[in-house]
Amino acid sequence: MIRYLLLLVLFIFVSAIQTKAQYTYGTTGLLNMPTADMQCDKTFMCGGSYLEKHTSTARWFYDTWNYYINITIFPWMEISYNMELHKAIYEDYGNQKTDYWVPRTYGRFVNQDRQFCVRLRIWKEGWWKSWTPQVVVGSDDISSHSWGDTGGRFEVADNPSNAFNNRYYIAVTKHWNFDGWGELGTHFSYLYNRRSDYPLNGFAAGINFQFKLYGEDSLWKKAVNGLNFMMEAYPANGRGYLYKDSFEPQANLDRGFSIGKHDINVGITYTIWKDYISLIGELYGCKDFSGGIQFKVHLK
Repeated sequence: MIRYLLLLVLFIFVSAIQTKAQYTYGTTGLLNMPTADMQCDKTFMCGGSYLEKHTSTARWFYDTWNYYINITIFPWMEISYNMELHKAIYEDYGNQKTDYWVPRTYGRFVNQDRQFCVRLRIWKEGWWKSWTPQVVVGSDDISSHSWGDTGGRFEVADNPSNAFNNRYYIAVTKHWNFDGWGELGTHFSYLYNRRSDYPLNGFAAGINFQFKLYGEDSLWKKAVNGLNFMMEAYPANGRGYLYKDSFEPQANLDRGFSIGKHDINVGITYTIWKDYISLIGELYGCKDFSGGIQFKVHLK
């Protein structure tokens, strides 16, 4: 735990600019939950992350990695393509023996799950009144190749594809400016999917605070400005669980700090070189570390 906290503290001293990056899906958002924030149009992003098993969906009961590309084509449209690595395991889904993988590959990353994501802004913050929030609708892992067993419990209902990270959502975001201190972002979203192994049908909520202190000539203020703290309450159904032969979830992994079915996650983001390279760190359930790096280029 102390090691992970030191990593987060280290990130503080290399940041100067705000970043809005949901590293788990390769899209814009908080840590795991989507928000209504959008990148500037013609922004291209790519990155990679280490994902501790609690951060991934139920299909990944082991630590893994992802990498992605992302582009905001218009100020109201963002698309991304995310790849999450699969490991060859003798007992897949927790303890179900499988002959899908070649035995000599057990314990290695041998495959990847491809996920296409899209986000559309349907209402811009402040369009009508200054207090009106921004609204975005989107979907992650919309389609994928056939998993083979269309009757399996790990399929999306009535859809012969894996779509392990599938979710649909509507997100609402409102920012509040505190003159001389920074900006507070408040975020709410409703998530939905039809999966039997980890239904996400419910609400998520989160906040972030971006420091913007006066006095740019001060070294310590420069170090603090751009520091972006995040906290979220995210539905935990099936996350960090193993599955038995009955395919019923077994809560035999410590989720950390949680309230009901929601896990409480904290994290920070930093940009270490202008607006080009960003670091992201998360403690899932306030205890399990995941993190990533992201590269950003404005094409216009």
